[in-house]
Amino acid sequence: MTQTAPEPGLLPLAGYTVAVTAARRKEELGALLDRRGARVVHAPAIRIVPLADDAELVAATREVLAQPIDLVVATTGVGFRGWLEAAEAWDLPLVDHLRPARVLARGPKARGAIRGGGLVDAWSPESESSAEVLAHLLSGAEGPLEGRRIAVQLHGDPLPDLVSGLRAAGADVLTVPVYRWVLPEDVAPVRKLVGSVVAGAVDAVTFTSAPAAASLLSVAEELGQRAEFVAAMNGRVLAVAVGPVTAGPLDAAGIPSFQPERARLGALAREVVARLPERDPVLRVGPHTLQVRGYAAVLDDRLVELAPGPLAVLRELARQPGHVVARADLVASLPGGGDGHAVEMAVTRLRAALGAPVVETVVKRGYRLKT
Repeated sequence: MTQTAPEPGLLPLAGYTVAVTAARRKEELGALLDRRGARVVHAPAIRIVPLADDAELVAATREVLAQPIDLVVATTGVGFRGWLEAAEAWDLPLVDHLRPARVLARGPKARGAIRGGGLVDAWSPESESSAEVLAHLLSGAEGPLEGRRIAVQLHGDPLPDLVSGLRAAGADVLTVPVYRWVLPEDVAPVRKLVGSVVAGAVDAVTFTSAPAAASLLSVAEELGQRAEFVAAMNGRVLAVAVGPVTAGPLDAAGIPSFQPERARLGALAREVVARLPERDPVLRVGPHTLQVRGYAAVLDDRLVELAPGPLAVLRELARQPGHVVARADLVASLPGGGDGHAVEMAVTRLRAALGAPVVETVVKRGYRLKT
């Protein structure tokens, strides 16, 4: 039995279930994954406190206005634009106050918001990362930092490395929480997602913000399933984060993650496409090709959805293609357990669903995929 390249014509994520934890732009990411064939599960792990209702932002803005600002770091386009618009609605002269400052943009969207607000962007990193912004400032490119007032617009994550690094250099750092993340009003979908991850009912979980990752871990902790959740995310369930900052809480919890080169939703969807199918080899089974995906099998470029029992049997046989797997081992693989009769029924249903003789019975020994 040999491995071969995937067959053409089938949508790349067909047969896989992918969870979206995003609150903002969740429909856009869900549509990107759906168009690639994924079964999408939405479980927003956070919600955004509206700008106009956030007293913390008002207080931070007034602190910025209290004295001249030397440097401004804009981290997100939507956040910086929202800050300027909110200040205008509160009749606070924020734009005029920031005009003499050097305004740094973390990425092109933040740069666009700076210009759209009537300010001038002074510099932005190629990597679009906060780490490069910090390195730029610590290098002295913007002059010495000792005693200078720096306003850092936050985007939900406190950016501790950036803020602490600037303060260690002697800067007076004012953090501006333009919007804050809190738990969603309806936590039921997040709790259900934790259970689905533990049960292996999803194949990948996508993250577009560090607070969403932290929130999902917090809910798992609250349910008493954090250890099981982390174990599942170290197993068949893949974590795919939009960037290294987003992956921070996952890293801290010991959960590996994949990240695209560019922090964009399209790139995130392409990363899922790249990572999910590659973990499941395409096998040559007699004259057929076979790939076992999340909730289905692909037989000769044909997607076959399978019930949990037959799918578990097929997955176990595919672990050792061509080798006989004893009934006792297949019993152990069945969801909820069972006995030899349950295995026989699962094999019968599997053969009927596949419609091709790819599963062989080896008398008195067990079953195997056909060679």
